[in-house]
Amino acid sequence: MTATMTDAPPPAAPKAAGAPQRSGRSWGQILLLVAGALLLLAAVRVITGSQDLDSAGQVSASLGLAVPIGLAGLAGLWSERAGVVNIGLEGMMILGTFGAGWIGWQTSPWLGLLAGIGFGVLGGLVHAVATVTFGVDHIVSGVAINLLALGATQYLAKLFFNNGAAANAGGNPKQSPPAAALPDVTVPGLSSGLHSLENHHWFLVSDLAGLIGGLVTHLSVITVLAAVLFVGSWWVLWRTPFGLRLRSCGENPIAAESLGVNVYTYKYAAVAISGGLAGLGGAFLALVTSHTYLENQTGGRGYIGLAAMIFGNWRPGGLAMGAGLFGYSDALQLRNGGTTVHALLLLLVVLLVVLAGWKLYRTALWQGAISLIVAALVLVWYVFTDTVPSDFVGATPYVVTLLVLSLSAQRLRMPKADGMRYRKGQGK
Repeated sequence: MTATMTDAPPPAAPKAAGAPQRSGRSWGQILLLVAGALLLLAAVRVITGSQDLDSAGQVSASLGLAVPIGLAGLAGLWSERAGVVNIGLEGMMILGTFGAGWIGWQTSPWLGLLAGIGFGVLGGLVHAVATVTFGVDHIVSGVAINLLALGATQYLAKLFFNNGAAANAGGNPKQSPPAAALPDVTVPGLSSGLHSLENHHWFLVSDLAGLIGGLVTHLSVITVLAAVLFVGSWWVLWRTPFGLRLRSCGENPIAAESLGVNVYTYKYAAVAISGGLAGLGGAFLALVTSHTYLENQTGGRGYIGLAAMIFGNWRPGGLAMGAGLFGYSDALQLRNGGTTVHALLLLLVVLLVVLAGWKLYRTALWQGAISLIVAALVLVWYVFTDTVPSDFVGATPYVVTLLVLSLSAQRLRMPKADGMRYRKGQGK
């Protein structure tokens, strides 16, 4: 994603645009990294005695916080893969929360879910009309949608929730009446067995039980749907002709048009899907997290979703890991506050030392030295304190966002025509 817009797309088509692209790491390397992270987390849990680091409750809370961020990031991925920067994700999520809350309390949560998606699609289409048809600067259009969505939902909430049946059911100018709950999923037998193993606090075994237990206990149907959407998005975008054409619009629309691709159609489709996914993330907040529409309940998750998308290098797998990381750090500070975040400092020390070793191995001496100095300062902080002040605890997810973006910035590769204005007929 880029904040600098230019009028001319890149002159040359990307090489092997249709060929499957290999990720930077093999499946074996990824599994090795996951195993190493699990061992490190288990060791930190045993050393610090902080059992909430990887408990089933922590994992479940992390999922609940990661799903709306992940859906917002997936929405941004669809849009930007077609070459349209979507800063308006926050506004589309706000529209989704209002649509889900408004329809959900009057009818059923399922219809509320559809309404949230529909309101998000509406916001996406407005962004597509502005950027694709009229060539408005993508950043300006996205910011305008955020402001318009916030103002419109505040006005509509006062109009619909402050009188009549809505007021009698518990509505007010800042929230809708409560909606019925969507069903959740628990694997019978397995969940209770894993909970028993977790309570023994055995090294690695209990950690695995806690992690898996959080994934099979009281899962919202939207969480399951989000997992399906991540896999489905990867398959559609990288394994189908539709996805190839859509991605070609984000890499080189002139070359795509010269090959017969209707660039406008694919950009419109991508941004509409983007809005629907963002609306689904907003519906999750309204129907699962709080069971009601609340003013400002998105809390900047659309922007954090964009950060997760960039961290994931515009790919669903990396995006899912980024959303999970942000959700995990947010859940840590919400569940046990300063004590649990204090234990996380020791984990940060180890990661910084590993990063320093890698930088020194790659002869990046200054970066390696800075990482070691920061690791030493964090270790001193951990040794001479027992908790983290509440002011720092609340900033944990945002600090993690800045850290992961700074560490991942060197390997990013966004779509080449992302954010560039395109006018129909340039390829003829």
